[in-house]
Amino acid sequence: MYVGVVSVFPEIIKDYFTVGIMGRAAREGLVDLNVFDVRDYAYDAHKTVDDRPYGGGPGMVLMYEPLSLAVKAAKRKAPADTEVGLVSPQGEIFEQRTAIDKSQLDGIILVCGRYEGFDERFIEEFVDFEWSIGDYIVSGGELPALACLDAIIRNLPAVVNNAQSILDESFLDGTLDYPQYTRPELVDSLEVPSVLLSGNHSAVNSFRKAASLRKTYERRPDLLVGTTFSEDERKLLAKYFSGEGEQRKR
Repeated sequence: MYVGVVSVFPEIIKDYFTVGIMGRAAREGLVDLNVFDVRDYAYDAHKTVDDRPYGGGPGMVLMYEPLSLAVKAAKRKAPADTEVGLVSPQGEIFEQRTAIDKSQLDGIILVCGRYEGFDERFIEEFVDFEWSIGDYIVSGGELPALACLDAIIRNLPAVVNNAQSILDESFLDGTLDYPQYTRPELVDSLEVPSVLLSGNHSAVNSFRKAASLRKTYERRPDLLVGTTFSEDERKLLAKYFSGEGEQRKR
């Protein structure tokens, strides 16, 4: 998959793709990472990429010219019809299903914002979509862009060694993940739930499904709105609300 990233701080992007799953994806050629430094496309000797906003106001705005040249360079290397996106508070919420859909593409280009944002003419001319990762402000678009790219790339074939872990990912079935435990069985008087030690796979699956539903109801009930529950899921929820299952938090 071709991945083009346009940024004022390209080292942030490059460093992330040297470690972990993303690093392996890049080293093994599963991802063709291309990072474009906006300053390389500035006209003046000072490599200026921002200027004061027309109409006044605080901060600086990224300029049309260097951004447009950087995106054009990214598109020249990209597969035909590769879309250009940016991450901003004005975008649509980025979700797991978005990541899965975009992982089917041959390429994607993301532009990372800085300062007070972009010259609107650049967005109108070059940007095909905008994503938001939440209603809060960070210092620049690099971290949000990396979050989106990580979510997309891990869905590519062979990127994650254990394919089952992708199928079991949180949010795919509209619920949060179940709690996980590892060795030792007893630590600081805290025990691993006995069902996980039983070897009864059916009981383990029921425990995990119940724990997932319970956690989702307590922390993100909005995810359950409109959900059609299976018969087993309805029984698990009924036990939970009746107090027969694991006790709810007070």
